[in-house]
Amino acid sequence: MGRFSIRMIALFATSLLLLPPEATARQVNVGLPAHRVAHRPAVPGPNGLVTAGHPLASMAGLRTLMAGGNAADAAVATLATLNIVRPQMSGMAGNGFVTLYDRVSDRVYSLGATGAAPLALDPSSRTADELNKGIHAGVVPGLFGGWIALLDRFGTMSLAQVLAPAIDYAENGHPIEASVVAAIESHRDLFESFPSSRRMFLPRGRVPEPGETFRMPDLANTLRKVVEAEQAALAAGKTRSEALRAAFDRFYRGDIAEEMARFYAENGGDFTVEDFARYEPIWAEPIHTTYRGFDVYTSPPTSRGGLEVTMQLNLVEGFDLRALGAGSAETIHLLSEAIKVAKADVYAYAADPALVDVPVAELLSKEYAAARRSLIDPSRVMAYPGAGNPVRVDESGPGARAARGAAGGIATNGRRRHLAEQAYAGSTTSFSIADRFGNVVAATPTHGGAFGTGVVVGNTGLTFNNGSRIGSTSPYPDHVNYVRGGQIPILNNSPIIVLRDGRFHAALGTPGGETIGQTQFQVLVNLLDFGMPVQEAIAAPRFTLSGEPNFYLPGAEIRFRLENRLPDGVVGTLEALGYTVELAPGYAFGSIQGITFDAATGALMAGADPRRVAYAVGW
Repeated sequence: MGRFSIRMIALFATSLLLLPPEATARQVNVGLPAHRVAHRPAVPGPNGLVTAGHPLASMAGLRTLMAGGNAADAAVATLATLNIVRPQMSGMAGNGFVTLYDRVSDRVYSLGATGAAPLALDPSSRTADELNKGIHAGVVPGLFGGWIALLDRFGTMSLAQVLAPAIDYAENGHPIEASVVAAIESHRDLFESFPSSRRMFLPRGRVPEPGETFRMPDLANTLRKVVEAEQAALAAGKTRSEALRAAFDRFYRGDIAEEMARFYAENGGDFTVEDFARYEPIWAEPIHTTYRGFDVYTSPPTSRGGLEVTMQLNLVEGFDLRALGAGSAETIHLLSEAIKVAKADVYAYAADPALVDVPVAELLSKEYAAARRSLIDPSRVMAYPGAGNPVRVDESGPGARAARGAAGGIATNGRRRHLAEQAYAGSTTSFSIADRFGNVVAATPTHGGAFGTGVVVGNTGLTFNNGSRIGSTSPYPDHVNYVRGGQIPILNNSPIIVLRDGRFHAALGTPGGETIGQTQFQVLVNLLDFGMPVQEAIAAPRFTLSGEPNFYLPGAEIRFRLENRLPDGVVGTLEALGYTVELAPGYAFGSIQGITFDAATGALMAGADPRRVAYAVGW
């Protein structure tokens, strides 16, 4: 398909989404109360759908589907393009999780593309700020290995084909979006510290202007190198899998790895060629729970969010939410309390399963949910609880935490100081894709914090995920998720696929750092309990909880924030339950991208969150 035709399709596909909010609200929300208005239409896709955190990324995925690729091919094209158009949120050297439904095997799979802290890391010699940004922060790039694993196991196209849109945007540029400019401005001092960072993000010696053409030539060169490795292997008679592995090896064991190690050695960092060479992406069984007749699949540890979402669903399954109503104070209260109970457990037990025995099955048991549900009082708000004992469900009180936490299997020196307790904010994106073959992908890639470490690595154009930061790791040395060399930190990323009666029903994911699990939980309840259409479920008002100083500590102060679009009386009722309510702007929290199947019509529909620059496209 020619470039002109693709551009015309892009204009047509996005034109509906650019209609005035009032027009689209009238079209899709006739008769709905004001707090349930969705200002965008859901997007149909009889042959395929892509909904991603930037319109160019969505179109890169759609171009791949229209060229004959499947959902896995389109996912890699979308991931690579997000590196260019959302460089603060995702990248080739970032981390992430993928949840995939494969129509042929009729199974759901989970892919973890997450790297470990460098083996040489000594947290006792680093401050929390040093582990957050700069040359001493970061984990091994995981996402590129995930691209290769996804293409190899489920894709049909070459790396050259799926990376073509990203290479084009990196070399020839694209109009940089205002939120990226704002993120660059906020990191300007850090970028000034390294010539490589200055060259990429301050190319004219200044922060780019919104809409200015932005190029990433060093990153384009790195993308071309891995394509060259693949194409050379194919020319030499290697199989498709062998050629993809050649690209993987050039990145993790070849000249790209050597350049990354050289840069860190020359600048006093800890990464070595050994750190890169030992990395492999991980295919694992997804976490699974049932909820009101639906099967919910999501990411296992080293995801924290997968456990959180499924445990929250188990907790509220014992309440009749539909009778309480969408957006009611009573529903919001029960969801909020479930979030607190789940977080107390997840923050106690979730860690790298290669090093820690994480009691996943016990945490997800319906019996354990019933025991922990007893903490929730519909008539009043609770303090942030301690963790329960998921091995013995009759010991669900806060006193059980220490014994199980100490059983995590990692010895630490109790005399070592703990790091600063306040968690650092994250920066993430997400997308969902469905193809005409029946396959579905939900993915949530991340740089950790904005631009990850904030350090562009030599001439690669890469920035590493700053997974060593407090938030992805615990600040307490005796905790199972304390930052340690060679350990993979925890992410909240947890893309979700829902089946009903063995058939695809929904796919979704969101950015939002600490709020990822909270946002996905609320949207799932909108979909599964209240039967909202996908765009309405995404646009509906949301709330967030944050813990001060963090969610590791029982008794932490809980901050409750609520988008200000709810009916009169909701805030007053919440305050009567004991909440201190902070109202936030109407569209403030998260950015869900989702796809649903309508059993009544047989149609697949996609929604994109109006809270960020996200778009859904279909054909």
